[in-house]
Amino acid sequence: MTARKQVLLVHPLGYGAAAAGQDISRLANIMPPLGLASMAAYLGRRGIGVDIVDCYARPDSDRLIRDLLLDRRPGLIGLSCTTSSFHDAVRIALLAKQALPGVRSVFGGPHVSALKEKLFVDYPAMDFAVVGEGEEALAELVEADGDDPSGIKGIIHREGGDGAPRFTGYRERGIELDSLPFPAYEKLAGFPASYMLPIFNYPRTPNTSCISSRGCPYACSYCDRSVFRRTFRYNSAEYLYDHLKYLRERFGIRHINFYDDQFTFNRKRVEAFTGMMIDKPLGMTFNCAVRAEHIDPELVRRMKTAGCWMMSLGIETGDEALLAQHRQNPDLAQLADKIRMIKRAGIRTKGLLMIGLPGETEETIRHSKEYVFSLPIDDFNLAKFTPFPGSPVYEKIHELGTFDEDWEKMDCMHFQFVTKGMTAARLEELFQDFYRSHFQRPKVLMGYVAMLWRSPDSWLRFLRSAGDFVRFTRVNKRLMDEGAPDPP
Repeated sequence: MTARKQVLLVHPLGYGAAAAGQDISRLANIMPPLGLASMAAYLGRRGIGVDIVDCYARPDSDRLIRDLLLDRRPGLIGLSCTTSSFHDAVRIALLAKQALPGVRSVFGGPHVSALKEKLFVDYPAMDFAVVGEGEEALAELVEADGDDPSGIKGIIHREGGDGAPRFTGYRERGIELDSLPFPAYEKLAGFPASYMLPIFNYPRTPNTSCISSRGCPYACSYCDRSVFRRTFRYNSAEYLYDHLKYLRERFGIRHINFYDDQFTFNRKRVEAFTGMMIDKPLGMTFNCAVRAEHIDPELVRRMKTAGCWMMSLGIETGDEALLAQHRQNPDLAQLADKIRMIKRAGIRTKGLLMIGLPGETEETIRHSKEYVFSLPIDDFNLAKFTPFPGSPVYEKIHELGTFDEDWEKMDCMHFQFVTKGMTAARLEELFQDFYRSHFQRPKVLMGYVAMLWRSPDSWLRFLRSAGDFVRFTRVNKRLMDEGAPDPP
């Protein structure tokens, strides 16, 4: 296999490796880079050799990257990055070019798809970028073998003597998802043991994530639409069942988290999939995210019988007037009814919220607390609103408050945007109070006690990492007391 038919794919960490052990979000959840694994499988089917280095799962990977570059001598190094990991991806591209002169870099992911040519002006380490889905465009770029890439749709390349960036335009249509091979999980070092779902979000191990759709049919103000734009596609029920069967038989997976925005959007697909899981059990359970508009008692009962263990719902905010500014169908009464319905079916419920949306006030945050605490929610995730490039709200964000566009801190763990009438310090206080109040509620505490037998591995992980969680909490409190707006 020639050098030009070999690719190294890298998932950047996003910050210095020494800080990985202090990253509270990483301690709680390490998700496999399914996009890179999908590309690796697709490239492999076209006869292209691929290695994957996941720096998020293996933070101190610079030496491994250098060794693979010198051993495999790939023609391309591909870096998939979010906004917060983009600068680390640039650093790795420079490292690669120093180790293997002549290797070309190709960047992908939502940050690149959103900002496109603008990035090439300030970052000469970028040779190419893939805009949108990566499989076909990256394969064609590798197969071009150094020839003129201008005929490949969906990429940005440098042309002319001045190396000016040129976007070749979007590909005409998305990939038929059932035509793709299953992701190359085997190329992820230590899979599945190296990866973990959030604590208290699964009953058994080993477990992993799976994506059965791409895109979203809705247009919320805060969601990045740069990769899949307004498209929404999904795998068939048959493909989905076969995918789970493969994971069960090849890796012994016992629980799956479907990382889809809208798992139940197509009811017939879910009915067919759950029918297979009921008629031909795989000994697996699963989580999924749903919208209130796309579930009903019959479907929920069917999903429970098929092994559904937890459902997540995007609440975002418990203030209906604020929600109406950012999302379609802002019906909190309907949402509350559906959450109670899920709980009655015996399925664990998780609420997904954010704090600091444009228009947020102390009153809207109080409404959110009252709303969430009135519901039988077992777990919740409270993110710090971040206006990402590619989201509709990003285009006018400076009119709505103050925004420090520090990409490395745009990870939903910092208040980089502060809406008018609020301060970062006050938002941080309210954020901490929200979480603290949740965990002090007796019924919530009893729910976590029940996890001793419902998810014993979660408690083992929690106890092993208790010192890190306590340290993070103390450091956060000290910084708040000193007036610093951001944790380390």
